[in-house]
Amino acid sequence: MIRDLHEKLINQEITSEKLTEEYFAKIEKKDPEIGAYLSLNKEFALDKARAADKKIKNGEEVDLLAGIPCAIKDNICIEGLPATAGSKILGNFVSPYDASVISKLKENNSVFLGKTNLDEFAMGSSTENSAYQVTKNPHDTTRVPGGSSGGSAAAVAADECVWALGSDTGGSIRQPASFCGVVGLKPTYGLVSRYGLIAMASSFDQIGPIAKTVEDAAIILTRVAGCDRKDVTTMLAGGRSAFGGKSAGTIYEDRLTGDVDSIKIGVPKEYFAEGGLDKSVKSLVEKAIKKYEKLGAEIVGISLPSGEYALATYYIIMPSEVSSNLARFDGIRYGQSIEKEIEIDENMILRDIYFKSRAKYLGKEVKRRIMLGTYALSAGYYDQYYLKAQKVRALIKKEFEQIFKKVDLILGPTAPTPAFKIGEKTENPLEMYLSDIYTVTANIAGVPAISIPCGNVKIEGKELPVGLQLAGKWFREKELLSTAYAFEKS
Repeated sequence: MIRDLHEKLINQEITSEKLTEEYFAKIEKKDPEIGAYLSLNKEFALDKARAADKKIKNGEEVDLLAGIPCAIKDNICIEGLPATAGSKILGNFVSPYDASVISKLKENNSVFLGKTNLDEFAMGSSTENSAYQVTKNPHDTTRVPGGSSGGSAAAVAADECVWALGSDTGGSIRQPASFCGVVGLKPTYGLVSRYGLIAMASSFDQIGPIAKTVEDAAIILTRVAGCDRKDVTTMLAGGRSAFGGKSAGTIYEDRLTGDVDSIKIGVPKEYFAEGGLDKSVKSLVEKAIKKYEKLGAEIVGISLPSGEYALATYYIIMPSEVSSNLARFDGIRYGQSIEKEIEIDENMILRDIYFKSRAKYLGKEVKRRIMLGTYALSAGYYDQYYLKAQKVRALIKKEFEQIFKKVDLILGPTAPTPAFKIGEKTENPLEMYLSDIYTVTANIAGVPAISIPCGNVKIEGKELPVGLQLAGKWFREKELLSTAYAFEKS
């Protein structure tokens, strides 16, 4: 998709300005029903498109992403544009700077159409927790697109952009990619800078691409990956720190051989145990395993015994980090304040403004996670909950290290079900959290993982996509993408 459009731009069969206008026309037609975008940047985008066209016309060499229209999740900062993170508390916030990934994309002359909807502060699995609107699944508008990057996934699936950026804390790129039938990649923790990403849980958060093809995801990753002095957790592609030296880029799209003859793929028995996995999803994933066998991959049965504790571990550590990260949004240091809307009397103290501002402008799910995290970190419970969860996290990571001595990749479903109905799980947070059961382990261990479409199931007359997840070794995105590409092309 990206490469084809690039060739047309270079050959001047189309212009970026015309292409960008076409996508805005699609958004105008489709988005009132889908609700993928929170804000559009028409003049900003057209200026970028004209700049790309000028370079091409002048015969200058341009990047593959130059002039290609994309969408950005609204928790990633672009200078001069809104960054709400899907929350009312940031309803009037305009970013004064670019996220590092945006700076990289601007260097490549990318065209930003707008900012996409998300669950508030990326907290959710359905994009129903946005303070502004509910995004709908393009395949069935009575169903969710997944979350929290539901707006980005829906925009790509509805062809309202060529590609998009999302963020993944516990599956927030991969699960909506699965529900919307697109490709979603969570890179290794530390491969892509988090500078300029509005933090949810800092030890899990990772920015990654959502695209129509594996090759497109690889092209995007090449442009956004790399060491960044503004994020000390970032590393080079090989897992080495680049501080003190020049960051050498890796071109991921050049390694898509599609050859899996020497690849060992592990299939955890726990992923297919009786219980929460939908039978239709199980059937499609089992067909995908057989396809990999035919392609020449060696399928190895493995066990992830500590995986059963992954969701509980994640939902202790993540809210604890949320509690810390969101403390700044109090209406005084950051965010909207209730101060101008109430009568302040002499008995009122600063804490009252904090409490009233947060009570009004933060949503139910955000408050729930702040309270859970504050409780887990409180005196008397820190050792019992948070410290124990960190020990389990270390155990899960060690388990992955041992498994990756035997296999190259781990295969399983991305989500336990196809996209569920809007409103189906909003009253039961625990049921909603189970949507992340297959994705959170990759965030806990910090490994890269990708969701690719592996088929559709027909429900109520609608074809609903199902995603297949592959998780790889740390900083081995080339192997992960090439294996995903082999399935896509078969």
